[in-house]
Amino acid sequence: MAILRGLTPPESEAIGAALYAGGFRSIEVPVNSPDPYRTIRRLRSSLPDDCTVGAGTVLRTAEVQLAHQAGSTMIVSPNTNPKVIRAAVAAGMRSYPGVATPTEAFTAIDAGATSLKLFPAESIGITGMRAWRAVLPPEVEMVPVGGIDAANLARWAAAGAGGAGIGTTLYKPGRNAADVGARAAELIAAWTSATTMASAQPVTTETYTQENP
Repeated sequence: MAILRGLTPPESEAIGAALYAGGFRSIEVPVNSPDPYRTIRRLRSSLPDDCTVGAGTVLRTAEVQLAHQAGSTMIVSPNTNPKVIRAAVAAGMRSYPGVATPTEAFTAIDAGATSLKLFPAESIGITGMRAWRAVLPPEVEMVPVGGIDAANLARWAAAGAGGAGIGTTLYKPGRNAADVGARAAELIAAWTSATTMASAQPVTTETYTQENP
């Protein structure tokens, strides 16, 4: 998931095209960016249908509706707000609420979320994500966000992350489309390599008893 904080409408088509060419199929425009809903409209109209365009840093139900009207099909938040989750689900949008504890994770799931944004991922860590995986419903997707780059992306993928949110490693204001495209290709290559290796590993199971909790 490409997090394009600070993206402006005039540069949106070029940056979006570079990301798509690099392999990204999910783009988030934080609503605290300049004119975010116009940017979402321009991205949605210029990108193929298999690329998801969504709104990020969504804190209020009113922002959910504005994002939906702009063509967003995904709502990403830094926190767990059941009202925002329910509003997104009711509008037929996928909700990625930010969770930092198992309690927040289950609160988000109870509100209808089927994907979770692990934020900040640096604090939760790969070990934490693995522990969560043992207790969360298996169909729930976990997407770490915060501090993810080409150097550690493979480790998150190998640990079972369903994806990852990439921010300034990929894009920041002033970075041109060619640079963004090159960074996108590098990240996608790292992700593809890691997930391919993970899928080739044999599946093992463990039996837990009172003596081996």
